[in-house]
Amino acid sequence: MSSRIEQIIEEIEEYVDSCKFQPLSSTKIVVNKEELEELLRELRMKTPDEIKRYQKIISNKDAILEDAQNKADAIISEAQAKADKIVSESEVMQKALEQSNELLEQTNAQAQDIIDNATNDANNIRQSAISYTDEMLENLEKVMSHTIDTAGTKYNNFINSIQSCYDIVSKNRQELSPQVAPSNYSLAEDLDAAAKEDDSEE
Repeated sequence: MSSRIEQIIEEIEEYVDSCKFQPLSSTKIVVNKEELEELLRELRMKTPDEIKRYQKIISNKDAILEDAQNKADAIISEAQAKADKIVSESEVMQKALEQSNELLEQTNAQAQDIIDNATNDANNIRQSAISYTDEMLENLEKVMSHTIDTAGTKYNNFINSIQSCYDIVSKNRQELSPQVAPSNYSLAEDLDAAAKEDDSEE
């Protein structure tokens, strides 16, 4: 913060800069005597007070410097204590961080082992299930194949038996009535045709 003397000097400088030059001159100016004298009068009045203030500051220089030094020493001491505390806490945090990282690595390794073991178990169970299912389907396939073969044989025997009876009946009719045209009807062919027609409708 500037003193009043400095402010008055700045006002005088601004006043001089604002004055107009005399005609045909670039160095002489026209001033208002009363205004300038008023500024100078205030300057003279303020000067003793300012000088006394400065003298007092100078006389108390040692005390001010000593107080400033004490405050500076206190600030430095406090800062050093805080720095030591931060360093100590930093070392503790560093150790804690190292332990945390080590624990995290161990945990990740254990978790990976669990995942690997679970994956192997799941793969083994899946393979066993596939093998078991394939074995069951194979047995079912054999049973169905045998059933189809057996049913086919019985069906053919049944058809042949009926066809034989039909042929005998047809032959007897022919013997009784020679004018009746002999029949070449085949039950097996008729059943095959019916089965094909059902398949096509489906």
